Amino acid sequence: MKTLVTGATGFVGGALTHRLHSMGWDVTALGRNPAKLNQLEDGGIRVVRADISKKDEVNASFSDFDLVFHCAALPSPWGRFETFYQANVIGTRNIVNACLEKNVKRLVYVSTPSLYFDYNSRMGVKENDPLPEPISHYAHTKLLAEEEVDKGSAQGLAVVSIRPRALFGEGDTVIFPRLLSRLKTGRLPILGDGENMVDLTYIQNVVDALLLCAESPKSTLGKKYNISNGEPVKIWGLVNRICDELGFPHPSRKISRNAAHYVGGAFEFLYSLIPYSPEPPLTRMSVSMLANSTTLDISAAKNELGYQPKISVEEGVQRFLKWWKETN
Repeated sequence: MKTLVTGATGFVGGALTHRLHSMGWDVTALGRNPAKLNQLEDGGIRVVRADISKKDEVNASFSDFDLVFHCAALPSPWGRFETFYQANVIGTRNIVNACLEKNVKRLVYVSTPSLYFDYNSRMGVKENDPLPEPISHYAHTKLLAEEEVDKGSAQGLAVVSIRPRALFGEGDTVIFPRLLSRLKTGRLPILGDGENMVDLTYIQNVVDALLLCAESPKSTLGKKYNISNGEPVKIWGLVNRICDELGFPHPSRKISRNAAHYVGGAFEFLYSLIPYSPEPPLTRMSVSMLANSTTLDISAAKNELGYQPKISVEEGVQRFLKWWKETN
């Protein structure tokens, strides 16, 4: 099966591309990171260098693909709206239109449960629960991107989407590395009461879910599925566990959730006054992720896709820490 993976130089797309190649699939990797594309090419994987926000480059990248995994996105918690819009909305529109024009048999789209965030704890969130107003440019543009996917579905494109929660594992450049950089210096306080429960998702379990979407029954087309490990953990207990493994000090200073939320909002306001400002040291979204409880209902993915997380959080953390020690 001839397959294209967008965002192949990113965390999800990269893991998927390597898995497909190891399984003997005819896979083409699309991305913009030259160094990582070179590494993929050196490993015997066909690559395409393209910016998905540019329609001409996307169209030139497409051939007779049977299947497209659209993993490319700008997932940053901070930045200009237009930058997110071009990457997440225009990029997705271009991919969807190319799939329609080239008669791609199926599109598998990677969305996000950031659509569910509203600065409060939410437990057992289902895919069809009412969505709050987006709390970030990322969430806003990914919601608009889902609408682009829905338009493609209405025009006859066979598409299945997933919303994987808090990805981690070997190759992670977002969640755990951000935590570790703060933990190493002792600059991360406990946000909230330290008892909040969260869902995480090990990267290879996400790859399993994507492969299931590629061959799922027609009844799944047009649907979105929550994906997680299905085993909520106390995030601050996990943080302490990681600190013990790496010899970092445990966070001890506590900041209430409300106080941290206020400080994050103040930082956002101040940094928004600076053109092309760097990410603030604290945002309301980061506070929400570390101080609130957030879990997803993954029963639909289990019942309709046949999804079962194979790698536990504990084993996933062990694999991540082993990789981290070897590469840092």
